[in-house]
Order: sequence, then structure tokens, then C-alpha cells
Amino acid sequence: MYLDRSQTTANGKTYRRVLLRQSFRENGKVKHRTIANLSACSQAELQAIELAFKHKHDLDSLRPDAPGPLHLRQGLSFGAIWALHQLAQRTGLAKALGSDRQGKLALWQVLARAIEPGSRLSALRLAGSHAVCDVLQLDPFNEDQLYPNLAWLAENQSRIEQRLFKQLHPDGCPDFFLYDVTSSYLEGDHNALAAWGYNREGKPGKKQIVIGLLCDPQGRPLSIEVFTGNTSDPKTVGSQIQKVVARFGGQGVTFVGDRGMIKGPQIKELEHFHYITAISKPQIEALLQKRVFPLELFDTTLAEVASIPDKVRYILRRNPQRALETQQVRQSKQASLAKLLAEKNSYLAKKPKARVKTALRTLQARALRLKIADWVSLQAKGRHLALAVDEEALAEAQKLEGCYVIKTDLLDAWATTQVVHDRYKDLALVEQNFRTSKTVELEMRPVHVRLEASTRGHVLVVMLAHRLIQELQRCWAQENLTVEEGINQLSSLCVTEVLVNGTVKDQLVPEGRAPVKRLLELAKIQMPKKLRYTGSIVATRKHLKNSRPKRCK
Repeated sequence: MYLDRSQTTANGKTYRRVLLRQSFRENGKVKHRTIANLSACSQAELQAIELAFKHKHDLDSLRPDAPGPLHLRQGLSFGAIWALHQLAQRTGLAKALGSDRQGKLALWQVLARAIEPGSRLSALRLAGSHAVCDVLQLDPFNEDQLYPNLAWLAENQSRIEQRLFKQLHPDGCPDFFLYDVTSSYLEGDHNALAAWGYNREGKPGKKQIVIGLLCDPQGRPLSIEVFTGNTSDPKTVGSQIQKVVARFGGQGVTFVGDRGMIKGPQIKELEHFHYITAISKPQIEALLQKRVFPLELFDTTLAEVASIPDKVRYILRRNPQRALETQQVRQSKQASLAKLLAEKNSYLAKKPKARVKTALRTLQARALRLKIADWVSLQAKGRHLALAVDEEALAEAQKLEGCYVIKTDLLDAWATTQVVHDRYKDLALVEQNFRTSKTVELEMRPVHVRLEASTRGHVLVVMLAHRLIQELQRCWAQENLTVEEGINQLSSLCVTEVLVNGTVKDQLVPEGRAPVKRLLELAKIQMPKKLRYTGSIVATRKHLKNSRPKRCK
């Protein structure tokens, strides 16, 4: 059926005719039959009839509450992944990983770590709510492809780090390298690199891995390496020297390491290099006994003594703030012991049969644990216990509080006393990197993998994500918010899907709220008007365990 329209003009008047007609075949010929004369209908009524003819097979779409043939709806989160992807391209990270499928999967693992840290499964679930495939031009994937991708990262780590180094230092190798070591405890016993070792995190009952981080003078990570949990700090230095020579082309550069990091064997390995490090308290006491430098030099702002036979320079300083903190800790320990002593005296007074020797041994054991037994003595006078302070021993313990000595083989013409001191203090940048990587922002732990290659790939992902976090910290330094808060605000910006007859035909990028626009402007991120729709959907094969308690009815 159709509307047959005609229009004629006669004697200055226009005559309109509208017929509802039907076409059919009879004996092979097309014929027409008039059903009704609709000339008296209004234009709106005729348009309604034509619309009904057009959608005669889908009349439900003409209901008043139906969305219609064209409507809009909220799409996937777009702001955070687009901004981080732009930063990855600007910093050379995307180019370093490569444009093949493995490189794009690795890039998504890095971006996911920056958006919301978690396991590979959580990264996959995150991809279900972010426009990953559309932004990265990536085909659908699942968790079974992310774990082998960690091994791919471990295999290509040297190439990736070398490309990033050239992006950061196109003019050549810097003069200084900052290096420090940390440990990360593990929740299980099955990690290939797990071992018992010196635990810096106060988790003596946990196995751990040791992680070494090499940074440039600005504190930007250049390379990260995972060692077995029982590796001592000095044994990690040799591989860093090889990296600088073979991977970064460094010659005659200076390594800056924390105290205990660069010792005699490491100094021999640094034959064609230089070092800046600090010495331990026993080493300081040994040098004082040898009269290499007097104790009074620590009272000056910054002092230097050159040891000609050893061909080294010692930079001496006493940190008043650190000395005050140490004094407060010592007083707190003494007060804790005094409180326990008062409790024991009260107990002995109430219990005549209680043994004084037992109470005295308990107090002495506590003094040993608090490491104050050298200048605190405990005695029993009858059934009363007494605490005495050895002032001479206390003065001996106080003499080096807040004192530290920096050791270097750099000549005066190459670096002044202040420069050597400042370069050593720059190690705080590496410690800050560890704090960011191991805690809330990037959550290096818990380590959700067991294989050696997967563990190395996981740690590399954290380091690469930290480069993006550093860039955002620099861009948003003047804003009163954390990087995590800023990324969450960007994640609230979603694309708008344009649907025609229930099918997505386009994705529009709406204008963000004022705070979102401000963050994008500071990061110099240009948002597109449209986003190409690929139709790719990321879904996990695993389901959450149904272990949650049922609600009471």
C-alpha cells in the first residue's frame, strides 16, 4: 500500500488529491486499486500514515515510550585511558613497547595499573568498562593472554628500557645514576624468586623478593631488576654497572648508592667509574679512632676531609633534626622500661612469694630488645628493683647521633663538597619512587604471579606505570589533589553512543565538566570530537567465587 499524490492548477486555483492505493499483479500485469480517498486529511495525518507504512514490520518502535530509530546513550569510560595513552605516546612509552599485539597488550597492563591497580583478572574486568579496544585499536582479549604477555615483557625488557632511555636522554648518558634497593614481601610460598632475607617492611614471617631500581639524576626510573629474596644489597650492584655500559653506553659515570651498598668488592668493579655512598656507624667509629677526622668537624655545617692514602674524600655532617628524633626515641624507650619496672615493683610488693630474679631477668631482656642496655643498668635492692643511667656510656652513645659521612672518589675539580652532598641526598627520589610503586597508587604487592618471568614482567609494568604517574604529578603539581583522585575524575568522562535502530553507529566525546577540562588542559591533552567504534568487547572467562553470605530473609 502507498499514498498516491497529485496536484493540478486550474483557473488560478490548486487542487490536491491524495489516494490510498494498493498495487498487485494479475496475469503477470501490475495493476492498482484505490482503497480510500485521503484528500481531506491534514498534512500531519498523512505523515503519520507514511511513517506507519515505513515501520510496518516494527510498529513497537513507534510507541510513545520507545527510544525511536535514533537515540543516544552513555558508553564506556574514555577520559582516563585517552589521557594516559596520550602521555604514553608523548613519553615514548607506547613506541618502546611496540605497535604489535603484544606491545598493545603490555601497554594496556601499564595503563590499567595506573588507573586501578590489581591482578591480571582485575585488569581484564577494568577493560570491560573502559574504551580499551577503541583507543588502542586492539582486538578482544582475555586473561589467558595477559599472563603470557608478562613473560613477553620480561624477555624484551632490555630493549624496552633502552628505547625509553634514549627518549629521556637523546644527547647521551648522564653523569650520575641513582641506585637503591628495596624488598617486597609475598603472601605465598610458591613464587620462583621467593626466599627468606632481610625484611625492610617488618614482615619477618614472610618470604620476599629484592628489587633494585636505577634512576637518572632527576629520579626518573631507567631500569628495574628483581633478585631472589636472600640477595644482599652489594651483590645487586654488578648487574647495574653492566646495564649502564652495555645498555646505556655509559663510561666514567658516577654511581650514587646508599650506605652499605658500595663496599670494597663493588669499588673494584667500578674500576672505570666513580661512586658516592655513605659509610656505616662502625666505620665512622673506626675512622675516628684512626684520627682520619676529628669528632668536632660534625658540628660544622658541612665539612670535608681528604684521605690521601685511600684517594677518597669524606663529607661530614650532623643532621640536627635527625639527632632530635633519635633523642626522642631514646627517651621513649627509657620511659617504656621505667613503666615496666614500676609494674614489676608493684607486683613484687603485692606478692611476697614472687621471685625478684625472675622480674629482674624480664626487665633486662626488655632493655636488650630496646637496645638501651649499654647505658641503662638494672639492680635489685632487696625486693625493690631500681634503674640507673650510666651517664658516661650515654654520652658515648649520643656522640654520633644525627651524624653521617659520605664517601666518594670524585676529585675536587669534578664535584664540590656541596655537589657531592646534594647528589647523595637525591637518593630520596628513589625512595619516593619505591613508596609510590609499593603502596596505594600502584600497589606492586600483593604479587599475584608465581613464575619468574611473570614476576619480572609484573615489576616492569609497575615501573612503566610509575613513569606515567610521575608525568601526571608534574602536570598537576599546582592542583590540590592526588594523581589517584585526578585519574578517577578523568574516568568519569564517558563517550556518548549514537544508536540507529538499536545499532551503534558512532561514538561522540562530550565536553567534560570544569574540573575535568582543567586537568586535561594542565596535562596538555587534546580530546577528539569522535571515537571510532570497533564493536570489540572484552570479557573474562572466570567468575567471582560465590562465597558471599546470603542475605537474611
